Amino acid sequence: MLDELMQHVSKRWYKFHWVLWVILNIAFIAAYIVSRKFPQLNLESTYGLNDAVIYMSVGILVYMLTVYWLIARSSLALASFVGSLMMVLPFMNVFNETHQSTSSLIYVVFWLFISVVVGMHGLVISLGAMLVSFIYILLEIEFDFANLKPMGLALILGPPIFAIFSYYFWRNRFISESSERVKKLSGQLKSHEQQLEILVQSITDGILSVDTSGKITLMNEGAAKLTGWTEKDADGIDVTNVLRLIKDPKSKEPLDKEQHPFTHVLKLHKQVSDTLILLDRQNKNIFISLAISPVIEDKTGNLSGAVAVFRDVTKEKAEEQQRAEFISTASHEMRTPVAAIEGYLALAMNDKVSKIDNHAREYLEKAHMSTQHLGKLFQDLLTSAKAEDGRLTSHPEVVEMGQFVTQLSEDLKFSAEKKGLKMELVINSPTDNSGVIDASSGLKTIQPLYYCMIDPDRVREVVTNVFDNAVKYTGEGSVTIGLTGNEQVVQVKISDTGAGIPEEDLPHLFQKFYRVDNSATRAVGGTGLGLFICKKIVELYNGNIWAESKMGEGSTFYINFPRLTTEKAEQLKNRPQATAKA
Repeated sequence: MLDELMQHVSKRWYKFHWVLWVILNIAFIAAYIVSRKFPQLNLESTYGLNDAVIYMSVGILVYMLTVYWLIARSSLALASFVGSLMMVLPFMNVFNETHQSTSSLIYVVFWLFISVVVGMHGLVISLGAMLVSFIYILLEIEFDFANLKPMGLALILGPPIFAIFSYYFWRNRFISESSERVKKLSGQLKSHEQQLEILVQSITDGILSVDTSGKITLMNEGAAKLTGWTEKDADGIDVTNVLRLIKDPKSKEPLDKEQHPFTHVLKLHKQVSDTLILLDRQNKNIFISLAISPVIEDKTGNLSGAVAVFRDVTKEKAEEQQRAEFISTASHEMRTPVAAIEGYLALAMNDKVSKIDNHAREYLEKAHMSTQHLGKLFQDLLTSAKAEDGRLTSHPEVVEMGQFVTQLSEDLKFSAEKKGLKMELVINSPTDNSGVIDASSGLKTIQPLYYCMIDPDRVREVVTNVFDNAVKYTGEGSVTIGLTGNEQVVQVKISDTGAGIPEEDLPHLFQKFYRVDNSATRAVGGTGLGLFICKKIVELYNGNIWAESKMGEGSTFYINFPRLTTEKAEQLKNRPQATAKA
């Protein structure tokens, strides 16, 4: 309640307030000490510096240096106001001791100045403080009201007048600008809808909201500038006609309605975020960062629409392109000398070419391994640069994932067995374990047909990379490759029984150069680009990759691809080969 009555000003004025009270009390204490040190000056009788003054000033000084800061944590204004009330005590005491003589003038001046400072707390608080002071005067000071002197009259009438003028002075000049804006906004707005409209229109990013049928219900000025549509023209129009998006920079055709991100959000009720190309009303290409979220009603849980936030990232994309080109060029140029060094080292270690002692061979083997690691780094840099700017070659074709994963597991089992790990292949993850296949047994089982449109070479890179990571970070136990799916997606998952990944690291696993920092990762080399490249490859085929893990229980990486029906797969297989490739 008190905070609501107080007028809050800038913190620097409260600091000034605190410094002033500290200086005044130090001055009282210093004057009292001087009066005792030099009694011949008659300071005590002239200026009323008795023992009570020193007790009051020391008490106030202790408050300002200790308790003040404790109160200030919750209310700086309250702490300062209490200090102002406490300052009444020494000033009233010394004024009483001087009996309204001319020596009281200095105290009257100071007291009027204090009234000005107290005015910063607000009109109600200031007048309340003055009332407390007046009551103290009536109780403690023996005034003869019939013979009031100018000093006494100034002490009674001056502070309230000064406090009122001080209040308006502080209010007009030093009230916090943010508080003033809030008051102004609160006074102008009449409804929640108006507040929401002003908030949305003040955001520079583009904002679009649609209903459950995909018709635009709201568009802010930022969205209008980016799309080239006016708010009036776009109202009620299908969002796919206004927000025309291109996923592949090489393609000039916008996504159709079924491929549009808004369609996925409205169907699946899940958030979508991506960097795409916006084709505005004048057919100009603009790179945008787009995030679309479904709007779910709190009470019913039903979908009521979707909201998109997007912004122009053309400049950032151009800078990213320049960085990618530099990395690509540098990596390409460096691979040649590194390959030459690796070749010469291999020759040096060949007994048919040269004879070297065991110590020299050990050094050369370490140099050879480091050179191979460096070559892998340059290759990963080159691949990541191509993946970022859309230059990564891809030749998608219809692939039956069950056969693909079974064959791939046969190739991968040797790296697991070499480390003493057991490897399993799980098809369709049945509850009775009838689909569990030991990769070394060669057994066959009936399994569903999972068709996908992917480049098998690229997806082999992804599965191999994730599998190799699982083997590297698993000390003992097993690594499992699983395959399952439903009508919409096919899912490949790689699970291990390793140490696990900390929860705080999971959202960052697929970022460029990111590596989990613990004792296990420090012992195993890596470029920090593998999972980033995997994510880019999976996204080429409208897929998704993520990880789940618990410390001490291992990790599981999930890879989802859109599933093709058997009829669709047969149609694509029968098309000419040139048409099927992208």
